[in-house]
Amino acid sequence: MKKFFAISLLLGFYSYLSADNCDHPKDDFDGLYCLNKVYLQADKDLNEAYKKLNSSLDGEAKKKLKQFQLSWIQTRNNECSWKDERGFFVNMLCATNKTVDRTNFLNSRIRECKSTGCQPSKLE
Repeated sequence: MKKFFAISLLLGFYSYLSADNCDHPKDDFDGLYCLNKVYLQADKDLNEAYKKLNSSLDGEAKKKLKQFQLSWIQTRNNECSWKDERGFFVNMLCATNKTVDRTNFLNSRIRECKSTGCQPSKLE
């Protein structure tokens, strides 16, 4: 029993290590694992940019930013996920690309705030 447990542990550890090789994922599940890691970092970057921009805005502009961010989330979800009789699906590459694009947009607004002043008309 101990030998079986040790072999299972080694196989699990090997699987964990090989899943971290995102340059050459061994199968679709490893590829999904890698895409998920990239998406999680993109989402973290997005949240940081949102907080940074939000802290630069006044009350009305903050409301506008929140409104447009919620709208963007809905659009991303509609374009990158779907549900059918087999289940719920998320296209991680689509979600990552949309998230990176949105982060770039927010970072552009942050640069504007720093250089010429915040322009709420550009928050859409």
